[in-house]
Amino acid sequence: MANKAVVDGAMASGSLQRGKACLRCRKRKMRCDGGKPACQQCSRAKKGDACEYDDGKGKTRTQMLRENIARLEQRIRELEDPEYVSPSVTLYDPHIHSRSSSSVSSFESPTANHSVVTSTSPFQPGTHSPQGAWIRPQTVPTPVPSLGNELFFDEPQPQPPFELAQMLLDIFAPHKRQCGLEVNMARLRDSIGFPSQQRHPVLMNSIYLWACFISRPGALAQHENHYLSLALGALGDGLSHSEYVLDVIQASCLLSLYFLANGRVLEGSYHLSAAAALVVQCGLHTSVSRNAHVGFPGTKDGYDLKPSKRDPHHAERVLTFWQVYNLDRCWSVLLRRPALIPDGPDVQNSIHCPWPQSLSDYEAGHIDTTATHQTVRAFLAGEVVPGSFSVLALRAKASALYARADHLSTCWDPRMKASGCFSAEVQTLEQTIVQFASTLVPVHQLDAAVMENKYTLIVTHTLGHCAVINLYQRFSDDSISFNKCTRAAKAVVGIIKHITDRDFEYLDPIIGPCWSSAADILIRDLDTIESSWPLMDSSEVRHEISILYFALTSLSARFPIVGMSPVGHKIPNSNM
Repeated sequence: MANKAVVDGAMASGSLQRGKACLRCRKRKMRCDGGKPACQQCSRAKKGDACEYDDGKGKTRTQMLRENIARLEQRIRELEDPEYVSPSVTLYDPHIHSRSSSSVSSFESPTANHSVVTSTSPFQPGTHSPQGAWIRPQTVPTPVPSLGNELFFDEPQPQPPFELAQMLLDIFAPHKRQCGLEVNMARLRDSIGFPSQQRHPVLMNSIYLWACFISRPGALAQHENHYLSLALGALGDGLSHSEYVLDVIQASCLLSLYFLANGRVLEGSYHLSAAAALVVQCGLHTSVSRNAHVGFPGTKDGYDLKPSKRDPHHAERVLTFWQVYNLDRCWSVLLRRPALIPDGPDVQNSIHCPWPQSLSDYEAGHIDTTATHQTVRAFLAGEVVPGSFSVLALRAKASALYARADHLSTCWDPRMKASGCFSAEVQTLEQTIVQFASTLVPVHQLDAAVMENKYTLIVTHTLGHCAVINLYQRFSDDSISFNKCTRAAKAVVGIIKHITDRDFEYLDPIIGPCWSSAADILIRDLDTIESSWPLMDSSEVRHEISILYFALTSLSARFPIVGMSPVGHKIPNSNM
């Protein structure tokens, strides 16, 4: 009734006085009725949460947030320059003006009373960069989520203020493919101001964590533990709501890759296992064209992942599965453990999920409705499926080849008798690798590709060559097998020659261990050349090793796990 009275009063007096319209109507130059807590224009547009008034009786939430952002920027300057002396800042006391019920916007509750924390730092005291974890990754415990003061307000805030959140998303956006996350960043950015449209805090805080991580050595990097604690603390709540299961899986992947890139292997392996287990539990690895309501038997709380041609979440289900698949298949090789997502000959335990397409294709309605059967196994057997050559599909195929080559190699035991079946499997896989390489954009043409596709294809090419190394490295006592490994390692060096200094900032962390394996092969080749008689020229191999060493050194500045490789200690010092 109060709202109706305000509206009726405004209508009776004609147009509102100048300066009395809400901020949203002013910006859009629309006629405003002055209704509170939300005018009719904002209510019709379902933007009631964004309806605010600047009537001079007190500072709006937007004004307070802008002041807080200014203090944040001031704090960053102080951290970047210890000698910088900040000017005095007059803090606003929200209790000076008593807010009447008519002056409270719908952005916050009429009974809410947020006061600004006087600290110039928007983050919790005592947080710091986890750089100490790089040296002894297994001895540093995971931070426990804190319930202390959060960001700018006395009450704990699950998300950062609007302007800070947008800044972090802008930092993260160019790196999303690097992390394997395929989401519509514009839609994600637009959802920040509307709680009903926001993604779960576990995903958002994982994104903010990565934004701080890739900001190293900038001032934001010291707040990684803050967002790490928030992300870890939100995992339990995300799991308790089945509608957020995809957010939890994506966040688990981001957390896993964050830990792995920092050399914190046990924590990275733990979150990778969680993501893979959820993928299997929800049936994302099976054909998404089936009607599936996957949950625990006898319970009502299941995961209804039944897709349809118009289902806007169909793309995200497919892309989320392949995000986990790439992480699982590539890092399981380096962690020396079996892959977690099953893909056996049994139809019930095979991967039937269709190959991923680009997000733009999905949004344009280009959904491949062709039924898929044993997607990965068919590819490894040499089958060619139309519509499976998107950049994301090629990246997933490279992961499959990389893992399959390692698995096949480790199945061989020098004590077992020679088997024609095993030799046939090796030859089939080698032919598949060669056929796969022919479908890729040539390395010298990568500069013409879209930037994020270029970075993905660099990793895809590298994984394909390293699959050959994985396949034949155990047989390297045989000259033919060793020559194949050497050619593959030299091809990896050829890719690095097309990488600019800026490109290192956007590469998937998995490329570091791939470079290490190529360096191992070339160091062995150098040892063979220098121990041969008559003496042979080793300058070319030494130059290739130096290129790899430079690349590893550059990448280790961003991903500490690369610096933990023993390759650097093997490289000869002379004539480099």
